[in-house]
Amino acid sequence: MTLFTRIIKGEIPSYKVAEDEQFYAFLDINPLKKGHTLVIPKLPEPEADYIFDLEDKLLGEMMIFAKKVAKGIQAATGCKRVGVAVLGMEVNHVHIHLVPLDAEHDMNFSNEKLHLESEEMAEIANSIAQAIDPV
Repeated sequence: MTLFTRIIKGEIPSYKVAEDEQFYAFLDINPLKKGHTLVIPKLPEPEADYIFDLEDKLLGEMMIFAKKVAKGIQAATGCKRVGVAVLGMEVNHVHIHLVPLDAEHDMNFSNEKLHLESEEMAEIANSIAQAIDPV
C-alpha cells in the first residue's frame, strides 16, 4: 500500500482540497509555492505508479478533475497560471502536481521548498476548496 493510498484511506492526515468518487486532491506538504496541490486517483491495489499506464478514460477524467482543482487554485491564490507536472518518482502512485505560477522558475523542483505551519496549510486548503466550482 502506498503512502497516497494511506492518505486516501485516512490513515495519514492531509490537507484536502477536493475529492470525488475517483480522485483526491490535497496540498503538497513540501510545496514549491503556497497552494501546490497533488491530484491522485483512488486506485485499487496494486496501485499504478505511472500515469501513462492508466486507461484512457481514467486519464481523461483525472485531467478534467485536475482542471477543476487548478481553477480553484488560481482563484484562491491569484497566481497567473497553474503549472502541471507529472514526475512520479518520489511516490509510487500516479499523481499530478499543480503548482501556482507567477513566473516559469516557480515550477523548478530544485527550488527550496516552503515550510508552512499547519494552520496556514489548513487555511490554504480551505480557501482553494471554497474556490472550486462544484459543477
